[in-house]
Amino acid sequence: QVQLEESGGGLVQAGGSLRLSCAASGSIFSINAMGWYRQAPGKQRELVATISSIGGRTNYADSVKGRFTISRDSAENTMYLQMNSLKPEDTAVYYCNAQGIRHWWGQGTQVTVSS
Repeated sequence: QVQLEESGGGLVQAGGSLRLSCAASGSIFSINAMGWYRQAPGKQRELVATISSIGGRTNYADSVKGRFTISRDSAENTMYLQMNSLKPEDTAVYYCNAQGIRHWWGQGTQVTVSS
């Protein structure tokens, strides 16, 4: 089992920045990749960014390319999402995800961007 705990959400004005963190614990050796997803009210959950465990390859949704940066600190078993130039349409609950033999999810953290 893998446990994921997000932190760092909040309220920010458009153009501002936030950094989300996701601390992983448990059977972290079984994780192949981690990522961030988000779900806005009335919409489906969507991929934001992913990072592989080996090589640190990253992948971003087109809507966040150039504004968001995913990274990880392997020593601390923590993943980050640096979000810059935030827009109101980035408002959503952001979920940490880990992929191995199955998907594991965090509880989510709210990000609200005011115009």
